Amino acid sequence: MILIVYAHPHPGHSEANRVLLDAVSDVPEVKVHSLYHQYPDFAIDVPAEQALLEQARLVVWQHPIYWYSVPSLLKLWFESVLVRDWAYGDTTALAGKDCLWVTTTGAAEAAYSMSGKHAHPFAAFTPAVEQTARFCAMNWLEPFTVHGAHKIGDAALAEQGQRYRERLLTWLADHGSS
Repeated sequence: MILIVYAHPHPGHSEANRVLLDAVSDVPEVKVHSLYHQYPDFAIDVPAEQALLEQARLVVWQHPIYWYSVPSLLKLWFESVLVRDWAYGDTTALAGKDCLWVTTTGAAEAAYSMSGKHAHPFAAFTPAVEQTARFCAMNWLEPFTVHGAHKIGDAALAEQGQRYRERLLTWLADHGSS
């Protein structure tokens, strides 16, 4: 199974993430798990989340960038679900699973440069998420980022959705069906 852990605090306001999810929702073996729909009160069912992760062969963390990081519920999910002696330590339930980070930004790619608004390349903001996966002994895949997500236009957004879909289909083809 491909588990998409989707974390958008205002999913009804995100055309970009809707287009991305629509593009992959019918890909075989994909399960979209929306944290903000599942846990509006932030009371995470840790055993249920761990059981979902155990079934997955590819874990996708999909969300918009919030203050150069993940939205608050996803951060809490990391802290609550990816615990010692389950995700790391004596037991590594996620070891060997692939992890794909799919994220959207409000700024154009050029804003993520030394001369841009954010004064750093986007890669400068990835280490915390990447290291979360690596610390859990997961295989970190090249991230999929859509910059300027609410500004790029319908055609460009549809193209990004198709690229995301192709990325998951390629992963499935390379890893065979379960």
